[in-house]
Amino acid sequence: MRYALLLGYDGTNFSGFQRQKKGERTVQGELERAASEIFHAPTRVVASGRTDAGVHAMGQVCHLDAETSLPAEKLSVLFDLVLPPDIRVYKSCAVPETFDCTRAAKCKTYCYHFYTAETDIPLLSRYAVRISGTPCPDLMQSAADMVVGKHDFKAFCAAGSSAKTTERTIFSVSVTKESKKLYTMYTISVTGNGFLYNMVRILAGELIAVGLGKGTDALSRALATGERSLLAKTMPAKGLLLEQVEYDAPLFGAEEE
Repeated sequence: MRYALLLGYDGTNFSGFQRQKKGERTVQGELERAASEIFHAPTRVVASGRTDAGVHAMGQVCHLDAETSLPAEKLSVLFDLVLPPDIRVYKSCAVPETFDCTRAAKCKTYCYHFYTAETDIPLLSRYAVRISGTPCPDLMQSAADMVVGKHDFKAFCAAGSSAKTTERTIFSVSVTKESKKLYTMYTISVTGNGFLYNMVRILAGELIAVGLGKGTDALSRALATGERSLLAKTMPAKGLLLEQVEYDAPLFGAEEE
């Protein structure tokens, strides 16, 4: 039987999602350890996409194959009994044997969080990046609109990518700002059909630079030429969150889609 899991994790203490060499702590490694304990057999867990070291997730989707008489919706409870506290399975359900959470994903939404403040805010330090200066959200949004659509995002891909093509479609990019007493939080939300290695973090760095007065000429040229050197620095992983993965139909009920 095939099951789907909706889960979230704090990526701070993980070397990314994908299982790696012995000794590296990964989300996949913890999930497979928990699954093997629950089902009493080695169990492979497949994710909708791999997140890098330090990247967080609120709406990651995984699938696995197992034989059990337990109700599908109760598996989430069992996982949480054996998983470490920085991973939680919110929901579980049965899916067709042909369901592939990676290939069936229609779009994903990532959010990048950063803030401005006179000093670091300890309660934000794991999940957002403090920057200097005061970026203009309107300038950032204008630049963000330039990447919406189908483009070759070669310039937004870090070295080491194994992607066969660098062409992707971005459906939307939004920049929001929320002012608090001690800080101002900014969120860049990006929805697309897929993402390259470090793509959202590179985009976030460029949008921040534009917001601080860089201008959009380099962004235009980078899209046209694929030259990574034209764009700003890659932002730190801790500000990035996998917010949601969407499919043709809701997997776990409409309320969380």
